[in-house]
Amino acid sequence: MATTREARWLDPDEDRTWRSVWTLMTWLPVRLDVQLRADAGMSLAEYNALSQMSEAPDRTLRLSDLAAATNMTLSHLSRVISRMETSGWVTRSPDPADGRYTLGHLTDTGWEKVVAVAPGHVEAVRRYVFDTLGAEQAAALGDAAAHIAAAVAPPRPQRG
Repeated sequence: MATTREARWLDPDEDRTWRSVWTLMTWLPVRLDVQLRADAGMSLAEYNALSQMSEAPDRTLRLSDLAAATNMTLSHLSRVISRMETSGWVTRSPDPADGRYTLGHLTDTGWEKVVAVAPGHVEAVRRYVFDTLGAEQAAALGDAAAHIAAAVAPPRPQRG
């Protein structure tokens, strides 16, 4: 029979922090998605994938690596990539180095889209995050977020 353990309840400061984190996790992505849809006709998930591909060598990534970099499941990424293919922003092809993988390639049209959209997105990030914080607060947020991200991130598959 399993034993129950006494709950480690949050103290008032922890509760206030948790509720702020919850609000941030809920509403920041919504606000960024609304900005991107209004200004660029794309979702936050699409922008995230395009921006990751824009920084990759030859603007090409294995989709499994792109899923990990964007914190999407492969099935979610597949739907996002399909929409972006329809828009002409990306193409898919088998990985010539290992046919078990599929590559996503940012097209010239996709590159132009990222270049056009990035300034507005960065301004929204700045407005919602960095303009509300001092330099020390921003650094502390970055440190704290990195620790939490490491604790919740799924394990990455090992390549052999």
